[in-house]
Amino acid sequence: MAGGGSWRPPRSCEDYWWEWRHCRGLRHAFHHYYAHGQLPACARWRDDYTACRAWESARAAAAQEALCKSERARVEEKQKYAPVWTFRKSPPPDWYLPLEQDSPK
Repeated sequence: MAGGGSWRPPRSCEDYWWEWRHCRGLRHAFHHYYAHGQLPACARWRDDYTACRAWESARAAAAQEALCKSERARVEEKQKYAPVWTFRKSPPPDWYLPLEQDSPK
């Protein structure tokens, strides 16, 4: 976070605005409540939008720091969950054989 002249926010301000609007939408709220048992927390998107606009208008160092901290938290949150599927190191040994579609299971 050195120097404010060449730094740009990780996303455009319109992206933060769209994410906030999407998060507050009825369809997303219903899906999130069904999947997680609670309504989504949308305040972070609004705060990021406000910080992005503050950066664009006044190049505020606090806004830059807030955006960087928020994006880092988003990345860390995404990485704390293990992938659902285990990745293969190599293909199965019989990958080239035709599938047995006629055999009952």
